[in-house]
Parts: sequence; C-alpha cells; structure tokens
Amino acid sequence: MKAQTLQTVSSVDLPKYEGKWYEIAAYPQRFQEGCHGTTAEYTWSDKGYLIVENRCNRDSLNGRQSYIRGKAFVEKNSGNAKLKVQFFWPFKAKYWIIDRDEAYSFAVVSHPNRKYLWILSRTPQMDEETYAQILLRLKEKQFDVSQLKRTPQH
Repeated sequence: MKAQTLQTVSSVDLPKYEGKWYEIAAYPQRFQEGCHGTTAEYTWSDKGYLIVENRCNRDSLNGRQSYIRGKAFVEKNSGNAKLKVQFFWPFKAKYWIIDRDEAYSFAVVSHPNRKYLWILSRTPQMDEETYAQILLRLKEKQFDVSQLKRTPQH
C-alpha cells in the first residue's frame, strides 16, 4: 500500500510554539542514542528564524548534559507548520508539525518520509489518555507506532 502524503496541521502560532518542550516518545535515532530527559527549546530570533536548543542527559537522567543549537526556518505558505531545521551548515532537515492541540500543550513532529517522529509535551509527563489519542491519530497517518520509544524524563 502506497503511503498517503503526510499532512501537517493547518497552522502554527509561532509565539505559542516558542518555549520549552519535553520529548515524551520518539523513533530512535543514532544522534539521540543514550539520551534521557530530552528537551527542545524554541526562541524567535529578530533575524527571522527560530533558535533551536536541544538538550539531553547521556546514559541516565543524571548523566552528562549534551547540547546542540540550531536554527529553524519557516517554509513560506505552510501556515508555519513546515520548518527546515539546520544544526550543521549547509544541511537542513524537514521538520513538520503534524499534530498539536489548541492550547499548545503537546505537538507531534515528523518528516514527510515518516522516518522521524517525536511526541512533545510542555510537561515532562503526558497524560496516558492524551498519549493514546495521539497514537490513534498517528496510526491513521500510517505511522508504525510500535517503533516509538518512550523517553525517560524527570
């Protein structure tokens, strides 16, 4: 079965998206191996992009902190739901916001190829009912939710 084209949310209010997010679950990626307590923080720059600061603790919740800073550029005419994130010049990765609630208490981010997936929350823990509802919507979007790995948080 051919995968349907991945849909993003219709719009993202960037001032509401700004701030700290906790990773609740994600598809395991080599660049995040051994990460615990993973967070992402987004701050609008007066230069017209979001500053992205990703942090995690290596090998345990109290392990050595790992930090990387990048930039996220909004794709025109995407309702701010499609961004391109750059941690290493000149490489940019697609960062699509595919689910969120009205209050911006959670967001789900992926890539159009569905090989990357992050479930983010404003709090270190997410209500199990909310998590289950997100998983149902991800299955409808043809994601293999069995590949998701919960992220240890404080």
